[in-house]
Amino acid sequence: MNIIVCVKQVPATTNVQIDPKTGRIIREGVEAIINPFDEYALEEGIRLKEKFGGKVTAISMGPAQVETALRECIARGADETILLSDTNFAGADTLATAYTLACAIKKLAPYDLIVCGKQAIDGDTAQVGPGVAEKLGIPHVCYVRKIREIKDGSIWVERLMEDGYDILFTSLPALITVVKEINVPRLPSLRGMTKAKKAKINIWNAETISAEKNRIGLTSSPTTVKKVFTPPTRSGGETVAGPPEEQAKILVTKLKELKIL
Repeated sequence: MNIIVCVKQVPATTNVQIDPKTGRIIREGVEAIINPFDEYALEEGIRLKEKFGGKVTAISMGPAQVETALRECIARGADETILLSDTNFAGADTLATAYTLACAIKKLAPYDLIVCGKQAIDGDTAQVGPGVAEKLGIPHVCYVRKIREIKDGSIWVERLMEDGYDILFTSLPALITVVKEINVPRLPSLRGMTKAKKAKINIWNAETISAEKNRIGLTSSPTTVKKVFTPPTRSGGETVAGPPEEQAKILVTKLKELKIL
């Protein structure tokens, strides 16, 4: 199988700083990591390679520092890496990012499966994976918690829902986004880390992937940040102490007083 995994490098902190003028995340001087949900995507891609054979290509978009994330992908078991790095890509929203990734993936064709994490922890939109599939014109399934079977050009998956899960199947090539329930990511091996140090990171720019200049980067992003603010601290509330049974009775009484029950 030819498997492509989309990964993103994100700030390794919950204390994200926003540039008040541009509305963009300040990444300079902040430690960066592989987006946690993308670790599950990478692991699933590697497991499929180990089961069916083939190769795993990890692809990411960002500045030169993203090379560290891609080398970690190799250390964990990826075979090849692509870094989409061009000043013209900077500031892209989810639509422009999906378009840029799709252009690169077209260049990597043929492929069988694209695997993404369900969302990035910095943006939390969960839009890029489905956006890539739409740009490529292939089917996609989000929130996959298990791959049941891949056979005869089709894939059967379990999609996590609030009240259980759906069993779906679709033809290949396809794109899936995965949730953390799908596996437990492996740690980089010593052999993998040695390989990663020597590995070549393929760097592609807008010209390499034949991307249209009016569809990439900040100036071509229809989504703009108008205002960024910290929600006010909640006030009020009441702490209920005592044994669980007593706390439950007090809670029920309070809810009745508020006419919620």
